[in-house]
Amino acid sequence: MWMVKNPDAYDVIVTTNMFGDIITDLGGILQGGMGVAAGGNLNPDKGGVSMFEPMGGSAPKYTGTNKINPIAAINAMAMLLEHSGQPAAAARIDRAVATVTGTKMKSQAAGRMGYGTSEVGDLVCAALEG
Repeated sequence: MWMVKNPDAYDVIVTTNMFGDIITDLGGILQGGMGVAAGGNLNPDKGGVSMFEPMGGSAPKYTGTNKINPIAAINAMAMLLEHSGQPAAAARIDRAVATVTGTKMKSQAAGRMGYGTSEVGDLVCAALEG
């Protein structure tokens, strides 16, 4: 309940996989939906492999339909860059996403803007070039 009432009170939450899945879904809702939520599974071992992904999963039934919002995958890349010591590149992606979604928060669902996957990707790429 506190996650929903006061999410900014948490910087990091460490839990088991089952509860992590539940909390990530709540976090996704707070960010604007699963289409924009990104997550990271961090390996605390120095040099260990970590994983970053869009929280909505692969959604294979939408393959080739131009209906998937790519913002979550783009946000996952920004998290990967930040984690791997590339904060300037991560910030650049964050700014491009904010430009496209019209907010400093990465949460406004780009899909609500009426664009398909390729159009949102093109808009983010154009913002990165600008």
